[in-house]
Amino acid sequence: MSKNTAEPVNGSSGEIDGVEITEDVIARLVKNAEERIPGATFRSPGRPARTDEPTRAGTVRLSESELEAVMARANREHRSRSDAIREALDEWAHA
Repeated sequence: MSKNTAEPVNGSSGEIDGVEITEDVIARLVKNAEERIPGATFRSPGRPARTDEPTRAGTVRLSESELEAVMARANREHRSRSDAIREALDEWAHA
């Protein structure tokens, strides 16, 4: 176990909302999760992929007026700021 993980004491890892957390409880929780708890929906953590290529975040500084202009157009076109900036960069890069 990692140094940040509590070792079970007398078969118990403690309590959550008055329920003693034992190996049996953990095993049942895992089994339920693996069987896709009826009615529950799961999604992969993180943001959905936009492309098959790996992506990286980039930072750009804009003046208040530049950002306002980007946001105004994005709002008019019912788009996110990121989508609007990506499209503008794509058009510029492929001109």
